[in-house]
Amino acid sequence: MELLKYAILNMFDNTNKTTDADLSAEMKTYYSDYLIDMAEPKLVHDQFGQKQPIPKNGGKTVEFRKYDSLPKALTPITEGVTPSGRKMKVTTITATVDQYGDYIELSDVILLTAIDNNLTQATKLLGSQAGRTLDTITREVLNGGTNVQYANAAVNDRSALVGGDATAANNHYLSVDAIKRAARFLKVMNAEPVDGSEFVAIIHPDCTYDLTNDSDWKSPHTYKDTTELYSGEIGKIAGVRFVETTEAKVFHAEDLASDSRNLAVNGAVSASATVDFDGSTAGVAEHALKGRKVQFYDATNGWQNGVVSDNTATAITLKSALTIADNAVIYPGEAGSGGRDVYSTLVIASNAYGVTEIQGGGLQFIVKPVGSAGAADPLNQRGTAGWKAIKTAERLVEQYMIRIETTSTFESGAN
Repeated sequence: MELLKYAILNMFDNTNKTTDADLSAEMKTYYSDYLIDMAEPKLVHDQFGQKQPIPKNGGKTVEFRKYDSLPKALTPITEGVTPSGRKMKVTTITATVDQYGDYIELSDVILLTAIDNNLTQATKLLGSQAGRTLDTITREVLNGGTNVQYANAAVNDRSALVGGDATAANNHYLSVDAIKRAARFLKVMNAEPVDGSEFVAIIHPDCTYDLTNDSDWKSPHTYKDTTELYSGEIGKIAGVRFVETTEAKVFHAEDLASDSRNLAVNGAVSASATVDFDGSTAGVAEHALKGRKVQFYDATNGWQNGVVSDNTATAITLKSALTIADNAVIYPGEAGSGGRDVYSTLVIASNAYGVTEIQGGGLQFIVKPVGSAGAADPLNQRGTAGWKAIKTAERLVEQYMIRIETTSTFESGAN
């Protein structure tokens, strides 16, 4: 009798499931919130910007505001006479938003038979993707800033940054001195700290390794108050709090050929713009190197930089003539010395930049259940989960941020 009762109850099972053809409003809200929760921890570069909500029906232009400091009031006031006073000067900076997004298609068979809740897993993956995508948009804007400090100001160009040298003193790794110099720059610019007391730096784990070996480093557990740590925060030094992320900018020079990172000069070059190279050249297609920076090194002439104006499968034509020894190594020139990866550590003050708000229309989660496509899905075989976002970022005050470029003990490649 109990078995029969169980069978009858299952014939009329109206329980809502995430694998049903339709999702309840509550489940849609849940997945939407879940996606945003998954995305927000990845938005490290958005944490310290001036937030501007996405205006509904307000066009594609977002306004950020910059307030100028008041001049000193050095004129004595007259007794009993009210001075003229001052007006606030506000500068409006506009930025145009763009839309981004992606989706995952889920079959009816996967939704019905898989052990795992694939919609939950899809939402997790999409949330991570959305966060990394939106964070990268902001990151690239910030790394386009005009204030650059190369290591501890030992060199004045990215291509001169050295890493991996057997003599430790020759390497341009992130140091306490470099941080102090960057903090000094922001202080001289009268920049306000992000939290009222300290600046913030966004740092890659490879650079963290180099920096935290310093005895002056302070980790979070030595703070007086650990209740308000930023997402990803690892510690502080010289009035700068550090937030670590693998999404920090890495300048990586691509290989010169698909089968070789470096090339070798074939025959000495004397005051010529034409440089032949040898070795395996199968991966150097005609015009593949046009416009790229290259570095040459030989014991006689040392390091030399050039820019490729054209190339064939066996020769490079440079924009200016060089003298190069036979068998000199040709390195990719967009990063550090010898093609070494270069890392950006952004040191930021308050109101240095602005970003669009993730909530309130900035990021949306969309579910199209199986069977919702009509004639486009005649057998109800496909459903989708995806996201879309309206996003922009803008540097507001160049003097309120500085980019420290260094090499590292490690090399992570492009991100």
